[in-house]
Amino acid sequence: MDKLQSQATMFANRLKKRALYLKKWAARQNITAYRVYDRDIPEIPLCVDLYGMIGHEGAVVDTYAYMARFERPYEKDPAEEDAWLEEMAARAAQTLDIPRDHVILRTRKRQKGANQYVKTHAPDAISGVVRENTLEFGVNLSDYLDTGLFMDHRPLRQHLTLISSGKRVLNLFGYTGTLTCAAAKGGAAFVQTVDLSNTYLDWAGQNLELNGFTDTKRYPRTRFDVVEFLQIESRKRAHNNAQGFDIILLDPPTFSNSKKTEAVLDTNKQWPDLVRNCLSLLTPDGILYFSTNSRKISFDRERVPATIGSRAVSVLDVTDRSIPEDFKAHRIHRCWKFTLNS
Repeated sequence: MDKLQSQATMFANRLKKRALYLKKWAARQNITAYRVYDRDIPEIPLCVDLYGMIGHEGAVVDTYAYMARFERPYEKDPAEEDAWLEEMAARAAQTLDIPRDHVILRTRKRQKGANQYVKTHAPDAISGVVRENTLEFGVNLSDYLDTGLFMDHRPLRQHLTLISSGKRVLNLFGYTGTLTCAAAKGGAAFVQTVDLSNTYLDWAGQNLELNGFTDTKRYPRTRFDVVEFLQIESRKRAHNNAQGFDIILLDPPTFSNSKKTEAVLDTNKQWPDLVRNCLSLLTPDGILYFSTNSRKISFDRERVPATIGSRAVSVLDVTDRSIPEDFKAHRIHRCWKFTLNS
């Protein structure tokens, strides 16, 4: 057996084992979108996510596998790499019992400042709706590098449905509004979503409508550079005693230099300022959840204010409880909970 076939067999065996286990787990969780392979075998640097698209009655009517290849740390003949990837896609289709054209291929490269949300203009759009507990989200598997759903934040969304009742919530870098929907589902009195992209704010609006939340005054979507938004709101709150937020969600991209603003965001460097400005907007006993996918962030408690006004700031690393079962092989993100103690 040559190297390609040997790797394909190892991949198929691992994928089958994980898929069988996670299918039962997903059914118990009432979710139809989850990860089934996450670079489990070092020689096979792939991630495979399953998307079970639901119909009007709520049952899964179609299943797709979203397969992302990570760039290898060495040069490889492009034709050889393409043949390798096609063999892995064929084995995934066979193992998961789906058509080959339902395996969507993407390559994830190291971000060097380019906007990761640029549309790719795929000839045939592949989109639909997936279910997550009591929520439904629209996803697009063909037009962007990301599909519109960050699966790894599933525990945080579930947590928000439990703690948001009557709260004022601010969702920064809101993307497609899945956290907004979770807070709304939990009975939040007000949820504001801030993002610089009209595309994703529109998508957030569609997700809100999909879940029955159509009051734009209660669930406003604000197109604004988040860094500038925080600076403005912090000054307003300091001088005018503007109304604060009970819960703030901060999940910035690691790096962004969008053409829509002259500002450059480097979360590895700017996270203390982002956190500080968010803390200034919290109400007494308010909570800030700060999460990041950056592996280079150096979190230092000393760079976070010990107090905001007369209120002490407590910090808790909640990463372990914020990562779901299907992502435990890799710490895909880190997450901290900041609380203002009244």
